[in-house]
Amino acid sequence: MQWLRSAARWGAWAREGQAAKGGEGAGPYADSIWAPARSAAGQRRVAMAELQQLRVQEAVDSMVKSLERENIRKMQGLMFRCSASCCEDSQASMKQVHQCIERCHVPLAQAQALVTSELEKFQDRLARCTMHCNDKAKDSIDAGSKELQVKQQLDSCVTKCVDDHMHLIPTMTKKMKEALLSIGK
Repeated sequence: MQWLRSAARWGAWAREGQAAKGGEGAGPYADSIWAPARSAAGQRRVAMAELQQLRVQEAVDSMVKSLERENIRKMQGLMFRCSASCCEDSQASMKQVHQCIERCHVPLAQAQALVTSELEKFQDRLARCTMHCNDKAKDSIDAGSKELQVKQQLDSCVTKCVDDHMHLIPTMTKKMKEALLSIGK
């Protein structure tokens, strides 16, 4: 289930972690005041960004592992048994066997698309929230606010984004499990 593992390590948050460390990537903090800094305060901001990233990553990883264990594995088993039964038909042509196997793979492909889509939506919402925080921080800097105050405002805003989105994970998990059950029928 390579796709499932890669889905759990989705996009911008992973790239943002690299950007915060000075690597390439364009995460939510890449061009903000959370970008790499050499000062002690800068290191604290990087640590704060990495902490928030880690919180979300662990929650999403846990959700994906649960989906894989409770839903996807059963679908894989059904797919492999179905495919094996296609191969047992000695009267079928090669084309018929391939079509049969393809039909067996449809539910798992639908499950893959569902999980990927839901994770992308979640990622996009979280990225929009953190970009809003960045915009507010830039506006405050432009208005002449003190850097320390803006940094604290940004920390607080991003933490709130993460908290709000962490609360969405159980509902998203339930929704995906229900959809996976209906696909598997």
